[in-house]
Amino acid sequence: MNGSGLLKRLRQELVGLDTEVPTLSGQRRRYVSLDNASSTPTFRPIVSKVDEFLGYYANVHRGSGFKSQLASWAFETARHDVARFVKADLNEKTVIFTKNTTESINRLSRLYPFRPDGVIITSTMEHHSNDLPWRRVAKVVHVGVKADGSLDVDDYLRKLKEYAGKVDLVTMTGASNVSGWVTPYHYLARLAHEAGAKFVLDAAQLAPHRPVDMKPSSDPEHIDYLAFSAHKMYAPYGIGALVGDRKPLLAADPDMVGGGVVDIVTIEGAYWRELPEREEAGTPDIVGVVALAAAIRLLEAVGWSAIQEHEERLARRLLTRLAEVPEMKIYGQNDPVDVSGRLGVVAFNVGKIPYALVAAILSYEHGIGVRTGCFCAHPYMLCLLDVQPQEATKVRDEILSRDRTNVPGAVRASVGLYNDESDIDALVEALKVVQRGGHSGSYVLCKETGSYVPTERDCFEFDSHFTLTPHLPS
Repeated sequence: MNGSGLLKRLRQELVGLDTEVPTLSGQRRRYVSLDNASSTPTFRPIVSKVDEFLGYYANVHRGSGFKSQLASWAFETARHDVARFVKADLNEKTVIFTKNTTESINRLSRLYPFRPDGVIITSTMEHHSNDLPWRRVAKVVHVGVKADGSLDVDDYLRKLKEYAGKVDLVTMTGASNVSGWVTPYHYLARLAHEAGAKFVLDAAQLAPHRPVDMKPSSDPEHIDYLAFSAHKMYAPYGIGALVGDRKPLLAADPDMVGGGVVDIVTIEGAYWRELPEREEAGTPDIVGVVALAAAIRLLEAVGWSAIQEHEERLARRLLTRLAEVPEMKIYGQNDPVDVSGRLGVVAFNVGKIPYALVAAILSYEHGIGVRTGCFCAHPYMLCLLDVQPQEATKVRDEILSRDRTNVPGAVRASVGLYNDESDIDALVEALKVVQRGGHSGSYVLCKETGSYVPTERDCFEFDSHFTLTPHLPS
């Protein structure tokens, strides 16, 4: 079966595809998930592979039993799968398993040997996870964005020139989790290397949707470090990966210490193991690693050409149909003709209707899941929303007093490889109802959270839909 054929079949293999959720009308609707930029559901082939592995589950490394040996083999095979997935040469790079992209970047920020006056260049469009960790360890300089939300490469060149000789790292997103823009990261890497800096790629949003090639270190456009998460690529079992050059990571003691990171411990001292073991203290998320490997192999079986063609078709339909909604404001590129430089991630507002109210109506009345707010990219959203400094200061003070009534933000819809045109159409038809005030519920604002809830919440008695109690044998 070719990739396109397999991709069509996969929709029916989605866990939760036919899950019905309650609505205010009393009717149940099939849940439409358009929050893939945050986290993705999984597929039955991945679940079945995890279930199969659980029959052999044991702790990894140093166990003499068959199950421990098999689990160790699976764990290390998955490490090679990750390296293959991003085209990393394990002769020069290492793969460290973490909880997620956030932990990977925090780990790298603490281990990297920065100079006392070293500078880190990043961009205004970054997720907080690729901004805040760096602020703790060195001077951070932000590259601006253009009016359409894309990276201002000219400003990047200016920053490299301004801080010439001081730039230790350049760290950029591969694709924005707000506007969907894909950055020219290989070109940015080449410029960073010419300036004597290493290049870090936050691939959390990119890796599930586009192929990533770290390239050999001899290539001027190579990526020195890369981080991504399994929960955004159909393996929500809790694992992430940090892939990168070995030598700089050995300059410091391990970030976390405990079992597994040492060759030997005496009363006088400890002797650390080599990478990657020295950065994987304690018992790892073995099941999560197996799930990640299964997800990687699933994506490889479908093929990137089929994935990209499918998601670009959905992106075109999403942008085209959103334009049908009166008073629609899309942030970033909104031209459906050329979507090759972006992902199917779209942030928008509908007139003056509060974004949180839009999302609440979509959920409570239409069974559609989206995300709202600033998407952990506050500086970027403030630019896109054209929030002036005085207004931003006022909102900051209100937030600190636990009032989120006036927090600026937007609604975000994001597609995955299992979505189809019916999901896009359901969203747009629901937005038309919202825009014309045709919703049936009455909603109140919770100031502390900034969210809207209906005055009647009977349909959200969660324990009538799911409990944590296992089904015990009778």
